[in-house]
Amino acid sequence: MKKQALPSRPRRDFSVIPRIMEIPNLIEIQRKSYEQFLQMDVPPAQRKNEGLQAVFNSVFPIKDGNEKCSLEFAEYRFETPKFSENECRERWMTYGAPMQVKVRLVVWNLDEPTGIRTLRDIKEQEVYFGEMPLMTDKGTFIVNGTERVVVNQLHRSPGVFFDNDRGKTHTSGKVLYFARIIPYRGSWIDLEFDHRDILFVRIDRRRKLPATILLRALGFTTEELLNFFYQTERVFFDKGRLFKMVNPKVLEGQDAPSDIKHPKSGELIVAKGKKIKSSHLRRIAEAHIEQIRIEEQDLLGRVLAHDIFNPETGEVLFEANEELDGEKIKQLKAQGINQFDLIFFDNIRISSSLRDTLLMDKATTPEESRLEIFRWLRPGDPATQKNADQLFDSLFFNPERYDLGRVGRMKINQRLNLSIPENVHILTKEDIMAVVKYLIDLKDRRGEPDDIDHLGNRRVRSVGELLENQFRIGLVRMARTIKERMSFQEIDTLLPHDLINAKPVMAAVKEFFGSSQLSQFMDQTNPLSEITHKRRLSALGPSGLTRERAGFEVRDVHSTHYGRICPVE
Repeated sequence: MKKQALPSRPRRDFSVIPRIMEIPNLIEIQRKSYEQFLQMDVPPAQRKNEGLQAVFNSVFPIKDGNEKCSLEFAEYRFETPKFSENECRERWMTYGAPMQVKVRLVVWNLDEPTGIRTLRDIKEQEVYFGEMPLMTDKGTFIVNGTERVVVNQLHRSPGVFFDNDRGKTHTSGKVLYFARIIPYRGSWIDLEFDHRDILFVRIDRRRKLPATILLRALGFTTEELLNFFYQTERVFFDKGRLFKMVNPKVLEGQDAPSDIKHPKSGELIVAKGKKIKSSHLRRIAEAHIEQIRIEEQDLLGRVLAHDIFNPETGEVLFEANEELDGEKIKQLKAQGINQFDLIFFDNIRISSSLRDTLLMDKATTPEESRLEIFRWLRPGDPATQKNADQLFDSLFFNPERYDLGRVGRMKINQRLNLSIPENVHILTKEDIMAVVKYLIDLKDRRGEPDDIDHLGNRRVRSVGELLENQFRIGLVRMARTIKERMSFQEIDTLLPHDLINAKPVMAAVKEFFGSSQLSQFMDQTNPLSEITHKRRLSALGPSGLTRERAGFEVRDVHSTHYGRICPVE
């Protein structure tokens, strides 16, 4: 029977306002994300370091314990799918493409006495990894014959967050401040004040330790910590009288220790005991007054900023962070020490919290601090210095174990006004010191806490990123078995396919599509419900919230959702 062609119908546009832009592709977020993950149509040499390429680069090369051989990643490619989309629906199969990965096994000769390695052999081979599910043009996956959608996940952005408990934690009702450094992958760091204003640290939410143990483990001394977190005042003896140098940063708000007069006119600028204001500071600067007379009793209870040494023997008389009393002042005079620095805090504008934390800290060197952290995190293991150093370095400074991600690095740089390059995805000493400094400033009422429910502190993880994380989990499991095979088998006779078993990788991918909370049967009630399902956001899923833990604040509609997220969907 011959089909009759319908006459073409002219389409007339009766709209008053002309169309100025094309209707956007409403499922572009799904398709673009998966295209970036696979980079299927990009030649291997031109692929960006993202998605599958980034996962392979992060796990490979895999080396044996003696570093006599290593398995290196070269490239991957996809073959044409065996069955079309319709055939997969009819046969109840998964629509995917076979994936081939080219790897090379490099074997070395190791000279034991000198430790010099020479190349012995290179074997390159393509290994079948399994079938990688493909996305259809409609943004769906066909898994076992049924169409499924991977819902986008709305999760907390990596970076640093500052907040307080609003007086709910301690019975006194005191507001306690805390900071949290959240990486994309790795250990969390929590810094928190207790009701006595002592600063503590938790790693991966374990029991707390004084925060200065972490700072000392980074290599900082007591002197360096005091001088980083506090302003100092220089005090000196001159002809038996005591003076301090003018430091405008700390002088404002102090009570004048003596009458401050203009050196030429004798005009009184500030009377003794009166509070020094910004207007007084301006007049002091105009009069070029560089030192102010003080009394010995003004030094009582003040804290030394540096170690003080005996000028003759070189031994330490008083250590940094020691409190001055009458006896110590007499000793300073007797030893002929004419000038020294004191840290400034008044527990009104500037608190003594870090100084008090240092007093609590029993460790005095970076080595002791690292051993303490090792005992704290690995209570059953033998605490040797080598083990302690390895654990500490792997926690935050090893790119394989710790990753802030591009977003995390950008957020930390923005929040703390740092200029660390965006390709540095591990924590640095500057990061940790800046977080502690801002937290102390926040407690002293300088700065603003973050709103965790603000959309600026959340980000969307699409299907490509979610699958990348699952693929990495499977690849790490596979790497573990490869290392075991390298150590137990004769490496000379092995080929790359003898070492690689890709089942853990494909099992992780299948598990994600089959049983993850974010992989759902597509809503096919009507075309509109299909589109809304593909554009839906969920806070559940891997490394997200659970239904039991989701509180009222998370479920609530935030002001930043307006015009961005539909509260009904």
